Amino acid sequence: MGQLFQCAVGHSGSRHFHSGEAPSPGPDHHHGGRADRQRNLPRAIFISIPLVTFVYVFANVAYVTAMSPQELLASNAVAVTFGEKLLGVMAWIMPISVALSTFGGVNGSLFTSSRLFFAGAREGHLPSLLAMIHVKRCTPIPALLFTCISTLLMLVTSDMYTLINYVGFINYLFYGVTVAGQIVLRWKKPDIPRPIKINLLFPIIYLLFWAFLLVFSLWSEPVVCGIGLAIMLTGVPVYFLGVYWQHKPKCFNNFIKWLTLVSQKMCVVVYPEMDGSSGTDVINEDIEEQRQPINQPIVSKAKDSVEQS
Repeated sequence: MGQLFQCAVGHSGSRHFHSGEAPSPGPDHHHGGRADRQRNLPRAIFISIPLVTFVYVFANVAYVTAMSPQELLASNAVAVTFGEKLLGVMAWIMPISVALSTFGGVNGSLFTSSRLFFAGAREGHLPSLLAMIHVKRCTPIPALLFTCISTLLMLVTSDMYTLINYVGFINYLFYGVTVAGQIVLRWKKPDIPRPIKINLLFPIIYLLFWAFLLVFSLWSEPVVCGIGLAIMLTGVPVYFLGVYWQHKPKCFNNFIKWLTLVSQKMCVVVYPEMDGSSGTDVINEDIEEQRQPINQPIVSKAKDSVEQS
C-alpha cells in the first residue's frame, strides 16, 4: 500500500511529497507520474461515477422488485433481507459484502480526512505538528492519529443515526462550498496553474443539485441541520484563538514547542520541505520559528557528498 501511495503522489522522499518536480530514478520512482495523474485522475472519475451510479440504481431496482413495500419498511438491513429471501444458503454473501464495502469506505475516509488536516496545518490553520510526515514512509502520522482520536470522541454518542445525520449534513455542506470555491477561483484567478482543468458546466450542474438537496434537508429536518450548523460554528472561536491571534503568551508558545518536539520523537516525523510549486509562499511566523530548530540538523545526501568531496 505504501508503494502504491508513493507512486500516486511522487517519490518517497519528503522533498517530492507534494511537488510536481520529477526526482531522480529510485526503487519507488514512478516514471512519468505527473502525466499519468493528469490523464488517469479524470479518467477514474468519469468511469467510477457512472459505474457506481449504475450499480446503486439497479441494486435498488432489485430490492423493489423482489420485496414488498411492507418488507422494505420492516427491514433494518434491506440488503441482508434481500439475500435471505433470494440467495438461500448463500445469504451470508450479503453481510460479508456490506462489511467489506464499509471497511473500504473507512479506508478511503482515513486517507482523505488525515490529508485534509495535513493540508490545513501546512497553511497555518492547524497546529504545525499535523503538517509533519514520517521520515521514511512519508505518512502524516500525527494527522492520522488526530483523525483517529476525533473519530473515537464522536463515537461516544449513543445515537449513531443522529451522528450520521450531523456528519452527513456538514460534509455535504462543505462539498458544495468547495465546488463553489473552484468557480470563484476560475473567475478571480484565471491564470494560476491548473494541472487538471474541466468545463465549468460540471460544477455548475453539481451546485444546482446541491442547492436543491440542501434546501430540502433544511426544510425536512431543520433541527438536525441547525445542530449541525452549530457544531460547525464551534470552529470559529478556535480559529480566532489559534490562528488569528498572533501574539500569544510566551508560556503557551513554549508549551506548544515542547509538545511538538515530544510528538516528533514519539512518531519519528519531520516537516516536508516546502517549495514554490506547493502554492504556499507565505508561512505563518509561529510555524517558521518551530521549523528552524527541527530542520537544522537535517542534511540532505547531496550536501553530505559535496562536503565529503
